[in-house]
Amino acid sequence: MTQPTVIYFGPDGGPKEGVERKVFLRTLLYSTAKRGQIIETMFVRLKRGESSRTLNIWAYGDGDKLLRGSGVYVGSAGFACNHHFLPPADTGHFEFLPGDYEMTVFAKIVGRKYPIKLNETRLTLTEQQANAVRTDDSGIYFDWGPDSQKYVPLVRDRPKAQLPNVSK
Repeated sequence: MTQPTVIYFGPDGGPKEGVERKVFLRTLLYSTAKRGQIIETMFVRLKRGESSRTLNIWAYGDGDKLLRGSGVYVGSAGFACNHHFLPPADTGHFEFLPGDYEMTVFAKIVGRKYPIKLNETRLTLTEQQANAVRTDDSGIYFDWGPDSQKYVPLVRDRPKAQLPNVSK
């Protein structure tokens, strides 16, 4: 997996009740095996202090077309797309708190017994950023800065739902 160009912490989807928090990232998956690899599933583990949370609901794709992760072929040419990770519904409400995060991306490869670690990234959420992400209106983007060799955070408001124009 290449260095993600963007990582997002925040609400999932459009405005609605009970919005869940997610991790989103954009990256290229590639295989050094000549015949490629098949990824059965992917998940993200977030650690903050002594706390750990696994986001094991995986969807991938580009634009409005997302597929629920249930296997993807990754060849030597690679596979670039957006990856969305959500916590399972039975684990209760999840929110991003201020602090230092260790985000680890894992993949379960067909034929292997255990998942493999693809990437590990350290990110920091300030109190102000965590408060913004706690609402259903904002998320935080961490954009990779190639010159600084670190992620640059940016809090952004989510687009508001557009009502259809019903003029007569």
